[in-house]
Amino acid sequence: MRRKLFGVILAVCIGWFQAEALTDAAITTKPEVVNDQNQTSATLSCNLTNPSSLIKGHYWTNNGKIIDKSESNSDELYIKHEIKKVDYHSAGLYACVFLTEPQVNATIEVKALPHVVAYKHSENANEKDKAVLTCVSHGYPLPTDWRWYKLKDDEIDKMPIVNGTDDKYEMKNTPNKTMLYVKDLDINEDMGMYQCQGTNEMGSASDKIQLRVRSQLAALWPFLGIVAEVIILITIIFIYEKRRKPDEINDGMKSNAATNHKDKNVRQRNSN
Repeated sequence: MRRKLFGVILAVCIGWFQAEALTDAAITTKPEVVNDQNQTSATLSCNLTNPSSLIKGHYWTNNGKIIDKSESNSDELYIKHEIKKVDYHSAGLYACVFLTEPQVNATIEVKALPHVVAYKHSENANEKDKAVLTCVSHGYPLPTDWRWYKLKDDEIDKMPIVNGTDDKYEMKNTPNKTMLYVKDLDINEDMGMYQCQGTNEMGSASDKIQLRVRSQLAALWPFLGIVAEVIILITIIFIYEKRRKPDEINDGMKSNAATNHKDKNVRQRNSN
């Protein structure tokens, strides 16, 4: 009796699990991931089977944001989304969402090379001060490794910069940004071109920054320029006064004497 009861219970449980398996909604994505560097475009698709209720619509998202013109009220089980150009702009986490009760969704990863760009392509700093060079990255996935290089004059050969080298360099990295601190700047050793490089699972990308180091006397040059202009002006005036023709001076003296003599005659007439 007990064996029969156990068999009945077991059959009911198996039947229930089978029914659940048949009625659970499932979404088949194609492809599961886009990670071909040579792929310039892509078509993402989702196929819903065994929906738990009527489908009231569907839409697509990219990194959690609804994609424009992807929303629909149709009850289609198969939907797709076209990516015309696969690059750092379009890379990210895509999801197809079916409006059922409850909602169901599936995710497709679109991966691309990182896009690395210098925050400023030219940095200026004074000798003995500290310079900060910054690069940022966009796209998906973000870099997992950041590196810096000091380029030689031909900008082909490069010297790797090691974090904490002789207290000269310090790097601070996050997935989407890297910062290189160059301390105690030397106008002969530190001025030049630097390269930042970010790497993710798809490959590497880089950008360059020109570092210019000013002499410690650079701040004095404007003041010295003004002083020089004043000295030159005074010198010109002095030379001009020295080289005035004697005739000009004599003519001036004769004119003053004639005026004085005329004034004297006028006074004498008035007194008579």
